[in-house]
Amino acid sequence: MKKYLVIGNPIEHSLSPKLHNYWIKENNIKAIYEKKKISENDIEGIINEIKKEKISGINVTVPFKRSIIPFVDELTLAASSTRSINTIFKKNNKIIGDNTDIGGFEQSLKYINYSVKNKKIFILGAGGVTPSVIIGLKNLGASKITLSNRTKKKAEDLKKLFKDLNIINWGQIIDFDMIINTTSLGLKNTDEIKLNYSDIGSNKLFYDVIYNPKETNFLKKAKLSGNKVKNGEMMFIFQAQLSFKIWHN
Repeated sequence: MKKYLVIGNPIEHSLSPKLHNYWIKENNIKAIYEKKKISENDIEGIINEIKKEKISGINVTVPFKRSIIPFVDELTLAASSTRSINTIFKKNNKIIGDNTDIGGFEQSLKYINYSVKNKKIFILGAGGVTPSVIIGLKNLGASKITLSNRTKKKAEDLKKLFKDLNIINWGQIIDFDMIINTTSLGLKNTDEIKLNYSDIGSNKLFYDVIYNPKETNFLKKAKLSGNKVKNGEMMFIFQAQLSFKIWHN
């Protein structure tokens, strides 16, 4: 029986096993998908298990999407352009790092019929999934992307990847059509992103890549201010679907 894993820290919130095991059963595939909480020191060992074919594939979530790069043999174009991996598999005796977050994000916007073409987008956070969101926005024709992160250096590092990215200080607000939370702030019920919602106005789209809990405080407050809200559930499902296709054809 083939074995698949999602690795991260924290990992309790991940619904990947539920989704993948459902599809595995539906398609009569002899496999199992589990979740595993790891630390940086465990990465090499897990990659070795893929080399030995004890594990057939892994999904990578926070905070390892970048730090896992040195351990793979090859990056696909999507993983290389984002410097971010969320899907790993073995092909022709090589460990390949891929990225299905870009496709997952793009499909999630198409699913809700939201066009970012010529729109101003404001991103909060500069973590592992952020480059995928930026590339997705560029692919879909966003006119201006501004980013703010608690640690400004991380934001500046992203600007090296994306020259036309605008960086502002954490806590500053600009005019935007859509705001995206790519931080992990929201995984805990007590997490809050300090924003002056009354200054922002209404009828904007607030998008949170977090899908569990279904509604973070970021989305709850936005809704109260008369804004449209969307969590990361469909992005999660679509990126999982793309991973499933890579592994099981």
